[in-house]
Amino acid sequence: MGMTMTQKILAAHAGLDHVEAGQLIMADLDLVLGNDVTSPVAINEFNKAGFTGVFDTKKITMVMDHFAPNKDIKAATQCKQCRDFCGKYDIEHFYDVGDMGVEHALLPEKGLVVPGDLVIGADSHTCTYGALGAFSTGVGSTDMCAGMATGKAWFKVPSAIKFNLTGKLNKYVSAKDVILHIIGMIGVDGALYKSMEFTGEGVHTLTVEDRLCMANMAIEAGGKNGIFEVDEKTIEFIKERTDREFTVYKADEDAEYEAVYDIDLGSIKPTVAFPHLPENAKTFDEFGDIKIDQVVIGSCTNGRIEDLRAAAEIFKGKKVADGVRCIIIPATQKIWRQAMDEGLFAIFMDAGCAISTPTCGPCLGGHMGILAKGERAVATTNRNFVGRMGHPESEVYLASPVVAAASAITGKISQPSEVV
Repeated sequence: MGMTMTQKILAAHAGLDHVEAGQLIMADLDLVLGNDVTSPVAINEFNKAGFTGVFDTKKITMVMDHFAPNKDIKAATQCKQCRDFCGKYDIEHFYDVGDMGVEHALLPEKGLVVPGDLVIGADSHTCTYGALGAFSTGVGSTDMCAGMATGKAWFKVPSAIKFNLTGKLNKYVSAKDVILHIIGMIGVDGALYKSMEFTGEGVHTLTVEDRLCMANMAIEAGGKNGIFEVDEKTIEFIKERTDREFTVYKADEDAEYEAVYDIDLGSIKPTVAFPHLPENAKTFDEFGDIKIDQVVIGSCTNGRIEDLRAAAEIFKGKKVADGVRCIIIPATQKIWRQAMDEGLFAIFMDAGCAISTPTCGPCLGGHMGILAKGERAVATTNRNFVGRMGHPESEVYLASPVVAAASAITGKISQPSEVV
């Protein structure tokens, strides 16, 4: 029996010719990631274990993004602990305020991940880098600790689900709508500990940014990872950012999948995930008026330049509705600068939006946009669990940047056709 993309990457990093679903392996790591919330726990375990060095100063990265810029003394202490550790061990890729971004937008931008890589990160949305043809997955802080010290991690080889994409997205329909549709279709445990592998002619119509958005939310279906086949767009994206050599892995024709789903991108409609799970996906013909209090456009899911351009197209010449707060959060410093230089900030500010420095901020209920009891938000983030963005009796509705922008203008959950 042949192997999937994921299985080939895992086999190569384990020094094996072949692996099968369910097999336990020890594999070499190309990158170990942590942030200001998860890294301190890993550092404490690192010190407790008596480690005196890291396996490779170039293959560890820490990004201060969750509570940075520091929102309180505890956040400041956590960031300082990471800063001190990276200074002590000469960690090359440490990113702090002024040179940081939301980690899963920042690492691809910096060229730190290439096709064929094996990446672990102490953050569940580490699955984002599958968009680049890498195997990447979230782990606990103790696994991050072990990875930093030894350069290895153990895995149970996942089985796979294949998503065969055809067609092309219609105007004002985005990759966010596709992944919400998929999660709504298979459920939040529909891919539990499985590899979600995206292939088909439809993949080539998607931008790399589209793929990053979709791979980012593989975990919301329970996936061990999400991964896209590598094409010319992927290779161009990589070569613009790094000169590292890489290996492209392609699934065998006789690779085994637990299920295969055929998805016509042209049939996807603007989609919103209702509280309190990403699987509660609805299209606009399934609900009526829902008044909102806040809109957040940003995060590791939808804070890239394409997302901001799409939102600005909707906002141009319009105003945020009275009583609605709209917060724009570019995902990295580079994106922030690019959005400013392109005049997008002027559009947002003229519309009455607030613009933040890069941060995870409100996505995890951290800062820069917390919800009060009874408030509703439309967010381009990836989770809408109970209390995710603030009070446990608040509500979060997940949507694309254009739906979020349209909703800010009307004061209720709206699709772009209602305002353009």
